Amino acid sequence: QVQLMESGGASVQAGGSLRLSCTASGYTRSNNCMGWFRQAPGKEREGVAAIYTSGSVASSAFYADSVKGRFTISHDNVKNTVYLQMNSLEPEDTGMYYCASIWGRAAAWDVLKPDEYNYWGQGTQVTVSS
Repeated sequence: QVQLMESGGASVQAGGSLRLSCTASGYTRSNNCMGWFRQAPGKEREGVAAIYTSGSVASSAFYADSVKGRFTISHDNVKNTVYLQMNSLEPEDTGMYYCASIWGRAAAWDVLKPDEYNYWGQGTQVTVSS
C-alpha cells in the first residue's frame, strides 16, 4: 500500500504562482511514475503532469498541452516527494489537484491517463481568480 498526501493548494490571483507537494509513504519501492491530475466542478479528471521516478528514464516528465511552459514537475526520491511548480496561473487552472502513483511500469503514452494510476491522494484545492 502507498499513501499520498498533497499540500500547497491556495487561492491566488491570475498570473501568480503556487507549488504543490505530494509526499508518498508506505511501500514506495515499486512506484515508478507519479502524476498530478486536476478536476474542476462538472468536468472529468484530467492529467496535468507526470514524471518517472526510477529506472533509466527517471526524471522524464510529461505535460498536458494546456500547462506546457507554465508548470514544472519534479521529484525528490530521498524525501519521496513530487512537486508541481505552477507559474502564470490562469482561472482555467482552478480545480482540485490530485497526486497519484503507478505501481509498476507505465508507458509514456499512458502517464497522463487517470485509469493507469493505482494510488491517489485526497487532493488540494487550487483557486485562481481573475
